[in-house]
Amino acid sequence: MKANIGVFFGGRSVEHEISVISALQAIQAIDHSRYDVTPIYISKAGQWYTGEQLLDVENYRKLDELLNNSTKIIMSPNFEDYSFVESGAKGLFKKPLKGKIDIAFPVLHGSFGEDGALQGLFELMGIPYIGCDVLSSAVGMDKIMMKMVLKESGLPVVKYVWFYSKNWQQDTTSHIGKVEQTLGYPVIVKPANLGSSVGIKKAANREELEEAIDYAAGFSHKLLVEQTIVDLKEINCSVLGNYENAQASTCEEPLMSGEILSYQDKYVTKGGNKGMSGTKRKLPAEIPTEMSDKIQQLAVDTFQVLGCAGVSRIDFLLDQATNEVYVNEINTIPGSLSFYLWEATDKNFGQLVNDLIDTAFKNYREKNNLTFSYEETNIFSMSGKGGGMKLSKS
Repeated sequence: MKANIGVFFGGRSVEHEISVISALQAIQAIDHSRYDVTPIYISKAGQWYTGEQLLDVENYRKLDELLNNSTKIIMSPNFEDYSFVESGAKGLFKKPLKGKIDIAFPVLHGSFGEDGALQGLFELMGIPYIGCDVLSSAVGMDKIMMKMVLKESGLPVVKYVWFYSKNWQQDTTSHIGKVEQTLGYPVIVKPANLGSSVGIKKAANREELEEAIDYAAGFSHKLLVEQTIVDLKEINCSVLGNYENAQASTCEEPLMSGEILSYQDKYVTKGGNKGMSGTKRKLPAEIPTEMSDKIQQLAVDTFQVLGCAGVSRIDFLLDQATNEVYVNEINTIPGSLSFYLWEATDKNFGQLVNDLIDTAFKNYREKNNLTFSYEETNIFSMSGKGGGMKLSKS
C-alpha cells in the first residue's frame, strides 16, 4: 500500500499565493507510483479544504467557486490518528471519514505555517512531517532571534538594532537616536517575522527612517533595523538534510531591479505563476570558487546551528568592497522549495522530494526512540503516611 502524503498549503499569511504555487509545484514532483497525495488547502480565513480541484492552479482565479466545490475538513488532533473528517456534517456519528494521511508535507510560507505553529500541531498529532521542527521553524522565522543565535554561535551577521513597535510609538526620538548612533545611514528596516521581502524599506535619512519604521510596524510588532552594505551582492544557497547530514547546493545571485530585492523581483515576473523559480538570477553565482565554498560552508553551519531539517534557503550579503560575507536570513520553507538550486547541483525536483520524505521518516523514527515519560515513581500510586499528593485549599 502506498503512503499518503498530506500537502498543506495556503494559510493565513501575506505569502498565501506564493505558498499555493510552491505546493502545486511540489505535488507535481512527487513520485505518484510510490505515494498518494492529498492536497489540504488552508484559506486566508483559516478554513481547511481538500479535493482534486485544488490541484489546478487556474482554479484559484475563481477562489469562491473553487472552495464551494471543495470539501471543508477538520484534522483529528488525537495522537497517531492522522485522519480528517468533513466539517459541518450534523451529528457526532454522521461525519463521514474523508481520509487519512501518513506524513505531513507543509508548504506554507510566513506566519502560521513556517513559524512553528503548524509544526506544533503535527507534534501533538504525532505524525511524521517534512521540514524543520517547532523550535527551528520559530527561530528561523524571527529574524531578530535568528541573528542573536547566529551571533552567539560565531556566525557573521550585520550590525543591527531592534525594538517593539509599541516602544517606538511611545518614544520615537530615543529610538531614532539609537539607530543613528549604532548604525548610521543608510539602513534597512524590516518586520521581524515576514518573508518574501514584505514590509522592507531602505532609509537614507531620519525622515525616511520614520516612514520605513511606521510602514514595517503595520506588519509586525517587532522591528529590525540593519546596517546597509553599500556595495552589495546578494547570494543564496540551499541546504538539504538534517543536523547530522547536511549538504549545500550551488550558489545563486538573485538580480535586483532596485536597491533591495523586492517582492516583485522574487515573484512578479514574465514567467507568471512560477513562484520563486521565476526570479531573475545568475545561476551559478558569478563569484570566485573560494567565496562559493565559504558561503556553502556558512549555509551548512547556519542550518545545523538552528537545528533545521528538510530543505532551507539561506540568503547572504556579500560586501564587495571588503569581501566580507554575512548571513542575512534563513527560509525554512523556501519558495518553490529551492528546487532550481538543486537542479543546478545534482538533483531533479523528484529526487529532492524523495530525499525530504526519507529524512522526515528518519527523524520520526529517531524521535520515537526518545523517552518522554519518567516512570521511576508513579506519584498517584504512593500511599501511607506522608505519601501521595496533597492538594492545598485556598
